[in-house]
Parts: sequence; structure tokens; C-alpha cells
Amino acid sequence: MYIDTHCHILKEEYSNIDELITECKLKNVNKIIISGCELNNIEESIEISNKYENIYLSLGYHPSEASKITNIDIENLKNKIIQNKKVVAIGEIGLDYYWSKDNKEEQKKLFNCMLNLAEELNLPVVIHSRDAFQDTYDILKKRNLKGVIHCFSGNLENAKMYISIGYKLGIGGVLTFKNSKLKDVIKFIDLNHIITETDSPYLAPEPYRGKQNSPINIPIIVQEIAKQKNVDIKEVETKIENNVKELFQI
Repeated sequence: MYIDTHCHILKEEYSNIDELITECKLKNVNKIIISGCELNNIEESIEISNKYENIYLSLGYHPSEASKITNIDIENLKNKIIQNKKVVAIGEIGLDYYWSKDNKEEQKKLFNCMLNLAEELNLPVVIHSRDAFQDTYDILKKRNLKGVIHCFSGNLENAKMYISIGYKLGIGGVLTFKNSKLKDVIKFIDLNHIITETDSPYLAPEPYRGKQNSPINIPIIVQEIAKQKNVDIKEVETKIENNVKELFQI
């Protein structure tokens, strides 16, 4: 069984979600975690997860929302999570200095609020970190949480540092890109520390790079991991399934 641990399945991106879920099952992608991480898409994400038995949720406020979120929004989010058994993680949350560097303190404040919520509800976290490795790591190492570094794109040293504090690496389509530096990282990372994701509709793997991504492409990512690790595809598939069950309890 293949698992997509991070994607954004919304009606504005996919014209027929019923067909998409059916196609995923045909490709043996039998579990999917969708991320509701913006004020304007959390409700829709919840509705979609409620409709499909094999879809789970991570809910949290993305760093791009830092200037918008109020204490009421955080309390509302908490209530939604408590009331919904499909929620398996808080996320995606974190820091993004690529798109915005002028609100770093606001981002850190929101990030810490989300981490507090994860600790309170005893849930793992899905971490977004772009051009913000050191601040992200420094904040996470002070916590007693587990989770995944979504769309990991750092070097081997970064990978080892995250792993040392209990985090797995979310690996997606970027690994398949011709000049991806991730290839040199994956070779030296034990499969125990890896889970798969697509970040759909973004970051489609080769040979579909630049096109709309979807969870049906997870087998391509697993195949590339197996290639880089020089192991059997089935071994990667099984190990990642176990890693996901351990982390998200699904």
C-alpha cells in the first residue's frame, strides 16, 4: 500500500475529486492525508475528509497566515480538531522566510502557538520550513514533539539534525528532478526516517514536472527512493507504510 502524507485536495484545483480518489485506489494509494492550513480552506478540507473513508487530516495555520490569525481563530481551530477523529496531526505549520522576511516575529509567535496546541492535544506536527532552517530547528529542539519535515530540501547535515530530535523527512517529487541534491541525501538516510508525500497539486515528479500533481504519483516517488537506496521497491513501500502508522497512528 502507498500513502500520500501531505497534499492539498480542493475543488478549485481538482474538477472531480470522486474520480481522483478512485484512481488513487487503482494505483494502490490507499491512504491520503490532506492539509488544511489556511483560514479559507480548513472547512473544505474537513468536508472532504468526512466524505472519504481513506482521507485523513492535518490542520494548522501556515506561516503565510501569521498576520491574519487571532486568538479566536486558534481557539476555533482547537475545537475543530477536538471534534474530528480524522485529524492525525497539526500542520502544516512553521516558518517561511522565502516569501516573507519582514514578519519573522509574527511567524515565530504563530508557530509556537501551534506547537503548544500539538503538545496539549498530543498530536504530531507537520513542519513547513523554507529558508528558515536554523530558526525552525532551534524552536523544535526545545519541544518534546514528533513529526515530519514537510517537503524536506536541506542537506545531509540538516537531515541528521532533524532526525536527532525525532523528526522524519517528507520526501516528494523533487527527489526525481534531474539535478536534485536530495538524491545525495537519501542515499545516507535510513528508511526508518522517511515518509512519502506529493504536496499536490504542486511539485509533480518527473516525467510530469510542471503539470498538476496528485497522490497517484506516489509510486513514482517510492520507485525513486528505492533506486537511490538500491533496495527493492516493496521494501520501501512496506517500510514507509510502517513509518506512517507509527507517526500518525493510522
